[in-house]
Amino acid sequence: MDIFEHHADREAAAGRPLAERMRPRTLSEFVGQRHLVGEGAVIRLAVEKDQIFSMILWGPPGCGKTTLARIIAGETRSHFAHFSAVLSGVKDIRAVIDDARQQLSLRRKKTILFVDEIHRFNKAQQDAFLHHVESGLITLIGATTENPSFEVIAPLLSRCRVLTLNMLSEGEISEILAAAISDKERGFGNLGIELAPEALAHLSGIADGDARTALNGLEIVAAVMGGSKEAGSHPGRRLISLPEVEAALQKKALLYDKTGEEHYNLISALHKSLRGSDPDAALYWLGRMLRAGEDPLYIARRMVRFASEDIGNADPRALGVAIDAMEAFKFIGRPEGDLALAQAAVYLATAPKSNSLYTAYQAVVADIAATGSQPVPFQIRNAPTRLMKDLGYAEGYRYAHNYAEAYVPQEYLPDALKGRQYYRPTDRGYEKIIKERLDHWHQLKKTEKS
Repeated sequence: MDIFEHHADREAAAGRPLAERMRPRTLSEFVGQRHLVGEGAVIRLAVEKDQIFSMILWGPPGCGKTTLARIIAGETRSHFAHFSAVLSGVKDIRAVIDDARQQLSLRRKKTILFVDEIHRFNKAQQDAFLHHVESGLITLIGATTENPSFEVIAPLLSRCRVLTLNMLSEGEISEILAAAISDKERGFGNLGIELAPEALAHLSGIADGDARTALNGLEIVAAVMGGSKEAGSHPGRRLISLPEVEAALQKKALLYDKTGEEHYNLISALHKSLRGSDPDAALYWLGRMLRAGEDPLYIARRMVRFASEDIGNADPRALGVAIDAMEAFKFIGRPEGDLALAQAAVYLATAPKSNSLYTAYQAVVADIAATGSQPVPFQIRNAPTRLMKDLGYAEGYRYAHNYAEAYVPQEYLPDALKGRQYYRPTDRGYEKIIKERLDHWHQLKKTEKS
């Protein structure tokens, strides 16, 4: 009977999706999230000391939340209960609690309750955990792709530690795919296939940091593509090329190298389209970069820089729009966050342009390099002590708020740089108002000197 059961188990395992078969069983097999599972990191220490605490794992799809919960339960020899908030209700929670009591009384086993998509539970369902988490009957591990601050009730959140998981890098996805290709027990090690380097890179890139998506893609490729033998490949193995992967997945690889010339060509095209006030071209180049696998936060950082360099005070709101887009992307991730970047790109492209701020600061940097550390004029120095006042600190300083328009002509630059005018606003956008104001103040200075 044991022999038949063994064969039945193997057949059942073979029928499971590759992503499920390749799920890591130990922390040593786990790829990514080194800030949580690396040597000396919080989860590894908790597992090693068998001191598991209730936690909320917050991260994008396919980054390892469910896998990590299973490993924690397995390596601490705890009873593991798993259900999805989409399919379960308060009745199911009660059943799990009853089972947890039996596990503790009969088997002396602690229960780790893993709740996938915990943000989908309503307040009453989340309330049902509170007493049992507080009493220690269950250790709750919730997983969510949404910000727990908004989706998990405060009393439950206060009893759990929120741990943030990052999107997997392409290198980590490639490592996971390579393991699946070579694994003879759970993967495709017995099929004798291998992916050409560019095919592996493409499959890793289109997964967008999701290990499950990557493994599902590999499973499709292995099922529909026979590959071709090529000189130099491992004897008896079949090499699957990039065109074959593209054909199997119906996703063509875009010409792009995130560290090479095309990377700089595309970011240059985006920057120049924004500067040239062409929202259509800006959207196109933004889409090209996102589709090809560029780091969205790299693009966001470049747009933040653009807002100051090419718009500046012609539209002071531009910097806020760019930063808001970056924060919105961090908050909701992909693909929804792409739209926030698109909104910012259109705003920046259609905003009035000025590089006055950029040129002003460049001139300041050049003067500092040329003149060194010039002393602060005495009249604008701080004078907190009697000695400093006796030495002339703050002598002659005029407090602007005591004068009409809260402005009084006086010198603020070092003596060696008197009269320098770095910032020269344009007549475009809000800078036109700034220019009028500065022209008025400059005239007041001239009047006082005369």
